Amino acid sequence: MQMNFQRKLPLPQEVKNEFPLTESMKSIKAERDKEIKSIFDGHSDKFILIIGPCSADHNEPVLEYISRLRRLNEQVSDKILIIPRIYTNKPRTTGQGYKGMLHQPDPEAKPDMYKGIVAIRELHLAALRDFDFTCADEMLYPENYRYLSDLLSYVAVGARSVENQQHRLTASGISAPVGMKNPTGGDLGVMMNSIVAAQSSHTFIYRGWEVTSEGNPYAHAILRGYIDFAGRNTSNYHYEDLLRVEELYEKSSLTNPSVIVDTNHNNSGKNYLEQIRIAKDIVHSRNQNSTIKRLVKGLMIESYLEDGAQGVGEHVFGKSITDPCLGWEKTEQLILDIAEKL
Repeated sequence: MQMNFQRKLPLPQEVKNEFPLTESMKSIKAERDKEIKSIFDGHSDKFILIIGPCSADHNEPVLEYISRLRRLNEQVSDKILIIPRIYTNKPRTTGQGYKGMLHQPDPEAKPDMYKGIVAIRELHLAALRDFDFTCADEMLYPENYRYLSDLLSYVAVGARSVENQQHRLTASGISAPVGMKNPTGGDLGVMMNSIVAAQSSHTFIYRGWEVTSEGNPYAHAILRGYIDFAGRNTSNYHYEDLLRVEELYEKSSLTNPSVIVDTNHNNSGKNYLEQIRIAKDIVHSRNQNSTIKRLVKGLMIESYLEDGAQGVGEHVFGKSITDPCLGWEKTEQLILDIAEKL
C-alpha cells in the first residue's frame, strides 16, 4: 500500500470526555447559538462579523487577539455580533505549506495529528472559558468536525470543498449555521446547489456509521470572489452581485436566504488592505437597498495583531504565517466604523 498507517486516533467522544465543557460554558454556547440563528432567520437585525487570523498558529497570539475582540465587543454589541475565526485547518492549493494547527500545533515541528486534535480543542475551549466566545472554523475534513462539534457556532465550507458530496452531506447534519462558499471558478449555481444539499435530509456514511441527517436550515452562501477564465481575480461583492444572489434565492425553495461576504481572497485580489474599503462598500449597499440589507447578514474578515504576513520561523508575535491579515489598529477602527454606519 502507498499509505503508512501511523496510529489509530481517538474517537471524538473520547477527546470530548477528556476535555469537556462546564455547565456554564454549555449555557453560554446555547445563548450564542440562539442569537446567531436569530440573525440568519431574520428575527434579529444585528450584523455578524466573522473575524480573525487567516489560520490559527500559536495559542498565545490567538488568545491575545480574542481578548482584544472581547473588550471591543462591549462597545459594539448592540449592533454587531462578533464570531472570532479560529481556523485550525488550512487548505493548500498545491498541498504544500503549513496546513494548520490540526496538522502542526507547532508550525516548526513535524505533523502530529493527535497533538493537533488536542491543541485545537484546547484553543476553542479557552476562547469560550476565558472570553465567552464560541467561534468559527473551516470544515476542511468532514470526519474531524465531531472533535469540535460542541464548541463551534459557525462552520465554513471552503471554495475547493463546496462541490464535494461528503462536505455537503455533513453540513446537512450540523446544527450550527454553515456557510457554503462560491467555488474558485465562481459558478453561483454550484454554490446554490451546495446550499440545497446542505438544507436537505440525507442518509450517508460518516465515520464508519450509516447516519441520517435532518437538513440544516441555516446553510447559506458565502461570496469570496473567484478566478475568471483568464486567471484574473474577480470580485462578486458589488451591489449587482448581491441582487443576483437574491434572484437565485427567490427561484429556489431554500429557507433563510442569507449571504456572508468574505472581504479577502479573490474579492480583494488578495490585497488584505482592500478589506477595509470592501467592508464599507457592502455596508453602504445594505443601507441603500432594503432587499440587500435583509440578505447580507455579515462579513468575513481576516485580521490579526500585526499587519501582513511572515514566513514560518520569523517569530513576529501575532503576524500571520499564511495569508496577510489586517493588523489590530486597522481592525479596531474598521469595526467601530462599521458599527457607526449600521
